Amino acid sequence: MPSLPTTTREVRLVAVPDGLPTPGTFALAEAPLPAPGPEQVLVRNRAFLVYPGLRTLVGGAFEGAPFTFRPGDPLAGPAVGEVLAAPADGPLRPGDLVTHLLGWRDHAVAGAAAFTRVDDGFPDPVALLSPGLAAYGALTRATTVRAGDVVLITGAAGAVGTVAGQVARLLRAARVIGTTGSAAKAKRLTGEFGYDAVLVRGEGPIADQLAAAAPDGVDVLLDMVGGEQLTAAVDAARPGARFALIGALGGQMDPARRGADAPAVVDTFRLLARNVTVHGIGGQRYDALEPEWRGRLGEWLRGGELSVPRTVLTGIEQAPGALSRLIDGDVFGTTVVEL
Repeated sequence: MPSLPTTTREVRLVAVPDGLPTPGTFALAEAPLPAPGPEQVLVRNRAFLVYPGLRTLVGGAFEGAPFTFRPGDPLAGPAVGEVLAAPADGPLRPGDLVTHLLGWRDHAVAGAAAFTRVDDGFPDPVALLSPGLAAYGALTRATTVRAGDVVLITGAAGAVGTVAGQVARLLRAARVIGTTGSAAKAKRLTGEFGYDAVLVRGEGPIADQLAAAAPDGVDVLLDMVGGEQLTAAVDAARPGARFALIGALGGQMDPARRGADAPAVVDTFRLLARNVTVHGIGGQRYDALEPEWRGRLGEWLRGGELSVPRTVLTGIEQAPGALSRLIDGDVFGTTVVEL
């Protein structure tokens, strides 16, 4: 049996940022890697997710968060890796691919319950790092997209939005509209990812663009941004509209804030008069749907009905600057660091 690694590299928080994180907010460090105990599994990571919520978790302002990172702590987040060692009587074997939450490092050691095996033959294991589960749950449970619906998805060029537009189309939405920050991204969204129209920030008021793209209003909102885009969506709500709020990037990525608030102006009278339902969806709300989502995702990937676009940063050395690239908008789809 080959010898197991005794050291690993991990990305650590250097200091709580004053404003938005920069590459200097994080550092790559070498650390000893303990040998796995009798009930533990050792995994070599292949890729991990770069996610905007990290800005909030290092900002120090999110009271009541299930966890935050303090200076000196290694970061963590969704990852996919290969099992190097596992208990002989456990559910995993060396060579198995698994997903888990101990990314931002070369190796992970934890009990077997921390890892979920990837089915043999899954067409694109790294696609499982996409946070598409949140979109799937919101579109099939909270808002229940129906045939003929007009669906608006804000932040459409991100990890959630690039998948959500395709899922809405597969659920037979009549029209899918997105928002993004550049004309180039808008062109990709309409050309490759199921969007009928995309509103571009900076090319006129979002409310005016939305009125032109959906003159009869919207039935479903999947909101990752908040701010002006949420305001416009409320104004465009049709009777009985269903809204799911699953992100707050407008506040989270504001350099004047600390990543834990996202004020927006909404017409509450409109919400009442139009009988609009609003679901706030945070954390691990749809974890119970993970097996269903993996099954549907695998089917759609095999059938060519859906793809999971990503921006790949190669090598853990790229990780300290990865969040800054995401914040700057220098990415498309799911952003991952491949090792």
